[in-house]
Amino acid sequence: MDLRKLKTLIDLVSESNISELEITEAEGKVRIVKAGAEGVAPMQYVPATLAQPVPAAPAPAPAAAAAPAAAALPQGHVVKSPMVGTFYRASSPGAAPFVEVGTQVKQGDTICIIEAMKILNEIEADKSGTITQILGENGQAVEYGQALFTIE
Repeated sequence: MDLRKLKTLIDLVSESNISELEITEAEGKVRIVKAGAEGVAPMQYVPATLAQPVPAAPAPAPAAAAAPAAAALPQGHVVKSPMVGTFYRASSPGAAPFVEVGTQVKQGDTICIIEAMKILNEIEADKSGTITQILGENGQAVEYGQALFTIE
């Protein structure tokens, strides 16, 4: 989807009475939500993925591969990045982070911000529980689907 079309859609939402717009096309899906009191308009763009052949990998020794793989996988519910952008733990550079390890969160609580195309998108907890790991680095780029937090 080209930038002119995205800008037209954003303008349409901001000038109308609708609060949310979602469009799915062959290239991907765009979701635009009108800003509330914060003045931030979250926008998501999820590109369509094409099936790519996966090269065959040699089978590792079961005992040797099982231990490192178990240690590398986060335990609990993983909150993943819904978009590509820059990960921020706080609303501004001098502010306290939204969450720390051990913080109790409820579904819908803001846990971080991802900046994409100069738009700050608040990322909410999709499950209630306790933050057990923070996997994203403040100010670093994140990919779509990258693990950011674990909640138990």
